[in-house]
Amino acid sequence: MTLLVGAGTVLATESTVATLQTTPRAAPATAVAPPDADTTLEEPLQEIIVEAPEPRFVAPTRRDRIGRIWAPVYINGHGPFRLVLDSGASHSGVTLQVAQTLGLVLDESPPVMLRGVTGSAQVPTVRVDTFEVGDLLISSPTVLPIVTDALGGAQGILGTNGLLERRILIDFHNDVISITRSHGERAAPGFLTIPFKLLRGQLLAVQARIGHVRTIAVIDTGGQVTIANLALRDALFRDRDKMNAKHEQIEGVTTELQDGDTAATPPIDIGPLTIRAGGITFGDMRIFEHWKLTQEPAMLIGMDALGLFDTLIIDYKRKELQIRMRG
Repeated sequence: MTLLVGAGTVLATESTVATLQTTPRAAPATAVAPPDADTTLEEPLQEIIVEAPEPRFVAPTRRDRIGRIWAPVYINGHGPFRLVLDSGASHSGVTLQVAQTLGLVLDESPPVMLRGVTGSAQVPTVRVDTFEVGDLLISSPTVLPIVTDALGGAQGILGTNGLLERRILIDFHNDVISITRSHGERAAPGFLTIPFKLLRGQLLAVQARIGHVRTIAVIDTGGQVTIANLALRDALFRDRDKMNAKHEQIEGVTTELQDGDTAATPPIDIGPLTIRAGGITFGDMRIFEHWKLTQEPAMLIGMDALGLFDTLIIDYKRKELQIRMRG
């Protein structure tokens, strides 16, 4: 079976636009054609930064067939377009189809590197004048990368750039997203609280334990499944014959393929929270090498685990997750 994955979206000089997301088995995705392979850049790719006034929106949403959250987004006054809310993505991006629908011209701004779970590729960009979700409005010109269509039916990615002083509330039960400026609110009764650190400036990283193994866990609302590196696999399964794994092929947002093994594991313990999800897919994914997370156990917790919650609040100012479980 082939799993399609992207990787938390990161944009930078010669480094990032990764969108960590997975989709169920489907026909091969159509990728944006990269520049000629013999073409080399004489200068580093320019970093893209979005500046925005205080974001504040409450918007109805829905989930796709693999449980990820779609947010309705208006671009240049047109839409709404379905963008996946991706806490593992540093930047928003749209598909080529959206750019064509809006009549946007590619390459009016410099290309960027798209770095996914399985590899990286140089991709074109488009420039938009407005980017709006509910009451969130970015009215200054913004550059968006073109991402492939391997998004489970979504038309792009809603990343976290510009939200690092904000409070994001995801109500899975009522399908509502709320983003406001954080005022350091404490968790309401009935919520569990878990502190997090920002890894590489934007990745939500928490300390977790699986069985006897401590691991770094990155919270990724854009991912279908939970993925872990080989260091975590080797720590959990010193006897590989007892792993009882199922082979998978991982196809990243750049359409490159890597092998993975899915196996049942003990529950994931994060502070007071215990997640009894299904299997975890282990592999030597290139995104772990890029993040320098190959030597110690590390994992990306996707929607197969996060979708078990009733409500998830990400408070960047408090550096805290506030979680209410179902029931």
